[in-house]
Amino acid sequence: MRDRLTNAMRASHVLALIFVAGALALAVIGAATGDTFYLRLGTEALIFAGLALSVDLLLGYSGALSLGQALYFGVGAYVSALTLLKVPSFWLAMLAAGGATLVASIIGGLIANRVRGVYFALITFGLAQVVSKVVYNTRELGASDGMIGIPVIDIGFGPFSVSAGNPVGFFLIVLAIIMGLYWLTAYLLDTPFGRVLTALKANEKRVPFLGYSVWRARMFSYVLAGLIAGLSGALYPMLRGFVSPELMFFATSGNAVISVILGGVGTLIGAIYGSVLLVVLKSIIGSWTEHHLIVIGLIFMICVMFLPKGLIGFIRPRLEERLSEKTPDATPLTSVSLQPGSAKP
Repeated sequence: MRDRLTNAMRASHVLALIFVAGALALAVIGAATGDTFYLRLGTEALIFAGLALSVDLLLGYSGALSLGQALYFGVGAYVSALTLLKVPSFWLAMLAAGGATLVASIIGGLIANRVRGVYFALITFGLAQVVSKVVYNTRELGASDGMIGIPVIDIGFGPFSVSAGNPVGFFLIVLAIIMGLYWLTAYLLDTPFGRVLTALKANEKRVPFLGYSVWRARMFSYVLAGLIAGLSGALYPMLRGFVSPELMFFATSGNAVISVILGGVGTLIGAIYGSVLLVVLKSIIGSWTEHHLIVIGLIFMICVMFLPKGLIGFIRPRLEERLSEKTPDATPLTSVSLQPGSAKP
């Protein structure tokens, strides 16, 4: 029998397919008109959508607010840039960024998961601040100026290759990677592991009585979120040709949190929609006035007051009802339980 969590995820998948269709339409229009600006802007929005996705995994499912998720985004970006400067290989850069982020997130998780609530948020914020200041003052990493001159690479797929300088081709590659991370995360959340995370958010103290380890579940989700952020960050220097310490600053983490809230906390696909919406708003409003942050702040306040569940949080329940009509055996959310004999995270 399908429970409401599975039905909600199905609704998110439908919205994800709609998003992919819209992105492909943008790629077709961009290729036909030769307009590279919006393709590059869309690519950047997708890259930061990966960071927002990692924030939503923690906040929306385990209830842990990370204010320093940009740390892993920046680690992925810097390691990718360093690799590309030495060996201009897309796959090697992604592998190196993933490995470095995995190590960094394990270390960060061992520190941050010792506390809960607001203290968790403060520790993640502090970790990002410490590392960003170290990078900011390290001359070998470009210090405050960052690293420039990242070469434009060819991304090989067997006998075929796509240049990162090709706006359409690179946009499609980034779209495939970010949506691949979404589908992987959605798959994991639709397993007993996802139910454990939901139980942690609802009542952490009861989870051990079901035979599950709270620490292991939180650690796994933290490392997974860090890895998603790092792999997304690895794409940034391929797009812009440079990296800077600002990628690790609080503003980057804050934008990711705003994206999640705009899209809908706990909807997963909402993080991607919210990121695209935020990047587009910043670009459009920024072309009208230099005080664009004030306007975006007002829009954010209005959204929180009138759409507290976010854009996708508003749309998804209606789509979920339509899906439930086709699957009348869906069980209420309150009847979903974790069986101690299920696979443990």
